Amino acid sequence: MSLSINERRNGAVVILDLVGKIRLGEDNINLHRVLQRLVGEGEKSVLINLEEVRSIDSSGLGELIAGYASLERSGGELKLLKLTARVSELMAIAKLLTVFDVYETEAEAVRNFSTVPAAVTQPLDGSRIQKAKATSIF
Repeated sequence: MSLSINERRNGAVVILDLVGKIRLGEDNINLHRVLQRLVGEGEKSVLINLEEVRSIDSSGLGELIAGYASLERSGGELKLLKLTARVSELMAIAKLLTVFDVYETEAEAVRNFSTVPAAVTQPLDGSRIQKAKATSIF
């Protein structure tokens, strides 16, 4: 079974419902293309629903990491939804559960995306860049 990617939206969050296997080959390439297109379109909040993903190999994990890094570099966020037991176990072994925010419900995941993009500032000496996130007092 190849990977099927259904794209939908919940407010400002783009949700990718994946069905099948995330493995080396055309499936990874398609996922990569979708994530890069979203970054190129300026999307900042992407949620990947893995509920129907039955297996994932190391190249599939690499693609999730690459997508996470691309979105983070562009000031966005990538979060994961509904990991199966098998995928969760693999991600725990690879220590990736400390990298990704993982949620059991779509509503909870959508609520936990930042609504204000990170502002980037640079000190006068140009030695480093600091990210400052706006926080709400409500």
